[in-house]
Amino acid sequence: MRHLRNKYGPAENGGAILSRREMLELAGLAVATAALPPGAVMAKLSPSRDSNGQGVSPVMDRLSRYMSEARDRALPDEVAEKTKQHILDTLAAMISGSELTPGRAALQFVGAYGGKEVATVVASKIVCGPIEAALTNGVLAHADETDDSHAPSQSHPGCAVVPAALAAGERFGIRGTHLLRAGRAVWHQGNTLPALRGARLRRRTALHDDPRWTAI
Repeated sequence: MRHLRNKYGPAENGGAILSRREMLELAGLAVATAALPPGAVMAKLSPSRDSNGQGVSPVMDRLSRYMSEARDRALPDEVAEKTKQHILDTLAAMISGSELTPGRAALQFVGAYGGKEVATVVASKIVCGPIEAALTNGVLAHADETDDSHAPSQSHPGCAVVPAALAAGERFGIRGTHLLRAGRAVWHQGNTLPALRGARLRRRTALHDDPRWTAI
């Protein structure tokens, strides 16, 4: 984590401007934090300092706390129902994507790569490592772009959130309620952070975000 704090620390000449890659890496950390069960979180959330004595920014400290506490934060019934619909929608996109060329390529890859039998690959009999399963399910979900989308952030959150959450859930044996809460927290932050970047970075990249990176 030290190199990440150095990398994303304040710029010497004013506020730092995160690149697209840096924003994706930070949000990937948020996914992992929200999905981990209490017993898997070894480090206490306290102000950390790098080799230069520079502490974590208040914004990152607050975001980290928000994400880590998601597992214990009850969801309103309406929000929980909407989250379930997003999960089901993404699972349907995975199933349909498994019949398309990108999906078949992903299934061929994970079938050959293998890994420890921990997590399930949707629309197949493959059980493999959680990283491989999350990556493959993310590709399946986005194969024909029938997965959900969020216009302000120009992202496809479902194909990132659901595969990563399912893989982490099988790896750590989390409850369904925990899965819903973690998924909702990442949907919220995964959409908000890219939207807050502003139009400048989107014009510079000339691309929309495809968040399958969270599955890696």
